[in-house]
Amino acid sequence: MKNLFVGLPSRSDAERFDLLLSAPNLRIERIVSTGQATPAGEWYDQEWSEWVVVLSGAAGLRIEGDAEVHVLGPGDHVHLPAHRRHRVEWTSAAEPTVWLAVHHRE
Repeated sequence: MKNLFVGLPSRSDAERFDLLLSAPNLRIERIVSTGQATPAGEWYDQEWSEWVVVLSGAAGLRIEGDAEVHVLGPGDHVHLPAHRRHRVEWTSAAEPTVWLAVHHRE
C-alpha cells in the first residue's frame, strides 16, 4: 500500500509527475504543483482524454472556449476529452496542490 500524500515536495521549480498505474488504454498519475502554471501562450492538447481531481490545494484551470477560469479546490474534478485545449492559470503557492489524473483512450 502507498499513500498519495507521502513524499510531497514543499516547493519545487517544476511540477512533479508520478506514474501510479499504467495499462494499454489507461494511465493514472499523481501531479504535485507548488505554485506553477502553464507558460504564457501555451496550451495542453493531449492525445488521451483526462479526468482530473484536486485532492488538496487549489488551482485555476482555463478550458479553451469557456469564458471563465474554473477555480478548483479539494474534491473538484473535471473531464477533458482528447484534444480539448486547456491550461493551468495558477496553483496554490501556500501549500502543494495534489492532483489525481486518470488518462484514458475512448
